[in-house]
Amino acid sequence: MSRLKDALASNRPYYIAEMSANHGNDLAIALRIVDAAAEAGADCLKVQTYTADTLTLDCDNEYFTIKGGLWDGRRLYDLYSDASFPWEWHEPVKARCEEWGLDFLSTPFDAGAVDFLCELGVDAFKIASFELVDIPLLEYAASKGKTMIVSTGMASVEDIEEAVAAIRGAGNQDICLLRCCSEYPADPADMNLASIPDMANRFGCHVGFSDHSMGHLADVAAAVLGARIIEKHFCLGRDIETADSEFSMTPSEYRAMVDAVNAAVDAVGGPCYTPSEKEATSLVFRRSIFAAADIAKGEPFSERNIRVVRPSYGAKPKYYHQMIGRPSDRTYAFGDPIVWGE
Repeated sequence: MSRLKDALASNRPYYIAEMSANHGNDLAIALRIVDAAAEAGADCLKVQTYTADTLTLDCDNEYFTIKGGLWDGRRLYDLYSDASFPWEWHEPVKARCEEWGLDFLSTPFDAGAVDFLCELGVDAFKIASFELVDIPLLEYAASKGKTMIVSTGMASVEDIEEAVAAIRGAGNQDICLLRCCSEYPADPADMNLASIPDMANRFGCHVGFSDHSMGHLADVAAAVLGARIIEKHFCLGRDIETADSEFSMTPSEYRAMVDAVNAAVDAVGGPCYTPSEKEATSLVFRRSIFAAADIAKGEPFSERNIRVVRPSYGAKPKYYHQMIGRPSDRTYAFGDPIVWGE
């Protein structure tokens, strides 16, 4: 994850493009998504490594049927079967990422997927929000010594504490938590992005944002609040309908997000109480004390013969009241800057 290390060492966020189900079960589309993500400004292309059998049971009863939301009425097994990323695609997609200099990342959902990704040579694991409570999975993935990027949708403080403790207990301190709202699409009013700096302080690690909302307003806000990673679902176009296309960004939208977030981060900068180089050129237009009439040597300064005006070639305005009534030590013509103080 060379780009991740570089981003965390700088002040800019690390951008993950989440392919998820948007490959539409077509490898050609998956490879085009890699190309488009790279051109749109992503640092990383992410997939998911699972089979329907590693996620759920092939069961028809009510417990395994989705009620409400985007996937209302679908069986979990069928949804995951349609959305899964074929394991034989990982190598060519990773290779395409490497051609672009993109990091390749995946979410493992069981120990077998962790082993498979290790054999593939990944540098990090992404843990999905729904798997945050799978402590055995967290411990096993963390034991591999790779960066752990962990989404926290739906999580309580206790859930996150247990997950972080499990990772650290496996000897892994390389953790990035992602603030997340597990709604599809997510309502910005439910995001509570103020949690980002609190999480960084509370858990002592980098914090980012996994975003399922439309547009990029929330991503700009998250970055301003200190998010070091921005993850968004990415598709070639929402007209290519998949399980995730409805809340995924198109390439042009993703590029607009990257540009907006980078501009916002640049605007935030850091604490500063000196003018910028460009700003300093305007200092000359500050106010100072000038002769508002001809003044003879020894003549008292008065409200009639001196004024505080622009520009700033004269004495600072803070000396005005001290000067009133004092004799001038030289002759001034109307419009001359007054010399006083420093």
